[in-house]
Amino acid sequence: MKIMSNYANPANFLRLARVFVPLSATLTALLLGVGLYLAWFVAPPDYQQGETVRIMYLHVPAAWLAMLIYGVMTSAALGTLVWRHPLADAAQKPAAALGASFTLLCLGTGSLWGKPMWGAWWVWDARLTSVLVLFLIYLGLVALWRTIEDPGKAARAAAIFTLVGAVNIPIIKFSVDWWNTLHQPASVFRLGGPAIAPSMLWPLVVMAFAFTFLFVTLYLMAIRNEILRRRLRRLSILAAGAPEQGPARAAWEAAYEP
Repeated sequence: MKIMSNYANPANFLRLARVFVPLSATLTALLLGVGLYLAWFVAPPDYQQGETVRIMYLHVPAAWLAMLIYGVMTSAALGTLVWRHPLADAAQKPAAALGASFTLLCLGTGSLWGKPMWGAWWVWDARLTSVLVLFLIYLGLVALWRTIEDPGKAARAAAIFTLVGAVNIPIIKFSVDWWNTLHQPASVFRLGGPAIAPSMLWPLVVMAFAFTFLFVTLYLMAIRNEILRRRLRRLSILAAGAPEQGPARAAWEAAYEP
């Protein structure tokens, strides 16, 4: 626990980020290059969907990341409310914008894929509707962080909102099982094994890892920028000679001292 606490310290995190961001960015570039090549030049077209099935290699990883990022935010919210960790709210805030971006990509590619398959750009399918709700939750969290000026109050409010919104994640996951929907059921993570041919599965797996490392790279950079922004804010307050705003605020500010 002490080791984890030391590595999660903002100052230690900045030192780790300097090492891991270039490594993660390199892995992202390599995996994206390999994944796109496999998806567009090696993977065969589907016998029913034809070439439009290649949208899957963008749509499915984006959908996975949309839910994974919310899981990361939920963990950070618990860190803010339960453990009062100094890095938790700095980790939660940038994840909302990244989650909204991947969810928007999921919705956009899903619409492009749905038009030739279902004959409509959008249907009020249970899976699609619950993902749209997830996108609105992300936007609400982004707006909440921007609306509340006090960082401590914003962190607590966003953490509560995040935990309440977490109920939507199992709804997204099991919507195809609970309701009769147009969306196909799980075909990769299933008890009987993947239902996708290996020639299509492996490009999808590579693209999933590429998207994951892309998120990790952007996330580490965003947390680093948030820590530096908070340090700059503290220095600006000190330079202006502003009085402290209570012990909670003082503790929050002290966590981001160089």
